[in-house]
Amino acid sequence: MKRATVYLEEGLHRALKIKALESETSLSDIVNDAVRTTLEEDLEDLADVAARKREKPVSYESFLKELKRRGQL
Repeated sequence: MKRATVYLEEGLHRALKIKALESETSLSDIVNDAVRTTLEEDLEDLADVAARKREKPVSYESFLKELKRRGQL
């Protein structure tokens, strides 16, 4: 495991410390989990973009018309 210095806003640091105490885990574990989750979400987003790369673009007006047609707008 690598050590890093991270500067947190005071209120955020306080909230993380409270969460760590209440969940009986370390602040480092909470931060690692949050960073890991964010990176995994980014990978999922990139995969979704790649999967939709071949789709034809839709104009804003067409998109609005389709939403209205479906009763979603």
